[in-house]
Amino acid sequence: MAKRNFMKNYGILIAMLFGIISGCVVGAFWPGATVLKPLGTIFINLMFCIVVPLVFTSIASSVANMKSRRRAGKIMGTTIATFLITGAIACVIMIFLMKLIPPVLTPWSGMESVTVDDQKTFSDLIVNFFTAEDFVALLSRRAMLPLIVFAIIFGFGVNLNGGSECLTGKLLNDASNCMMHVVRIITYYAPIAFFGFFADMVATYGSQITADYGRALLVYYPLCFVYIFTAFPLFAWFGGGKGAVKTMFKHIFRPAVTSLGTCSSVATIPTNLSEAEDTGISKDIAEIVIPLGATMHMDGSCFACVLKIAFLFGVFGIPFEGVDLFAKVILVAVFSSVGMSGIPGGGYIGEFIMCSIFFPDSMAIAYPIAITIGNLVDPPATMINSSGDYVVSYVVSRFVDGKDWLQKAVAAKTAKSA
Repeated sequence: MAKRNFMKNYGILIAMLFGIISGCVVGAFWPGATVLKPLGTIFINLMFCIVVPLVFTSIASSVANMKSRRRAGKIMGTTIATFLITGAIACVIMIFLMKLIPPVLTPWSGMESVTVDDQKTFSDLIVNFFTAEDFVALLSRRAMLPLIVFAIIFGFGVNLNGGSECLTGKLLNDASNCMMHVVRIITYYAPIAFFGFFADMVATYGSQITADYGRALLVYYPLCFVYIFTAFPLFAWFGGGKGAVKTMFKHIFRPAVTSLGTCSSVATIPTNLSEAEDTGISKDIAEIVIPLGATMHMDGSCFACVLKIAFLFGVFGIPFEGVDLFAKVILVAVFSSVGMSGIPGGGYIGEFIMCSIFFPDSMAIAYPIAITIGNLVDPPATMINSSGDYVVSYVVSRFVDGKDWLQKAVAAKTAKSA
């Protein structure tokens, strides 16, 4: 049973890693491996085809079926604001590390001529982030962020019209479920695609690839564990006050191990809810923060997004510097990680959005590289994302139930057991 569960949770990831490694070996010993490139191109094209309907149906369905009352609305607003702030903090930390320890020291051969589209002003960037000139423009894979905004607005419209009880709400939910299965089918092909892509890439660009990926992982993995023992205690102390850090460390172990073992934020929801109840967090807070966090609280994914962007800048020989660039990186990382993680295959879509914004003319190279980094850092990223859901419930409790909520919960528990 344990072996079957392990393969269920990690089987596709192991297959992808095997495809990457075998592709690298073939590319290193066979210069003609460039003929395998179409295997990877097929996967990219399949993702291009599904990205628009996937994003629209998933997000619109989620919003359309959302149920909240007055207190729940306050909880949700505080929760989302906290997710955005902690995500931005994670981005700033990783940007600092990427400046201190660049993941790629030398551009990959033949990549130096690639540039980033930075001609637009910041105000134009904001407009293009959130809107498109007409409905037809929304149907392009180059308008992912405006599509997300439209899907949210459309979802609220359906919600006001009856939500899950109206015909459109049911249709969106069914379409979203269908898209989930389509993504799963495409994902089964990913190991073959990665084999072909990396065989071609190693044959073309050489062994520098392996060294650069290793350098990136040496930065990312330790950072995740440092974050747990530095940022999480600060969030817990801010949210719960005296005794909160000790309580947090007492209850965070199970969610951390569960998420690391299952590689799934959703699979960690029951454990997080159990620990939140044992801590004394109000039931309605836990039942909104933790499930919502499983799809939106993604500090580890924000780390990964900045890592991918900095990595690709190094690959293409583009300076990773400038306040305007860093603001754009933070905005993209937070929005793509927080906004897309609840979508089936959301990691792939978030990476797609990132690449389409920074490297629109080099998608065929940038996108598979970003996906690979995402797969390599997925276990510790999920651990940060999932265990952080429990920690964020401390912060939300402070604003909803008062800054002494934990002390009252401890006192009530003590009186009950006396």
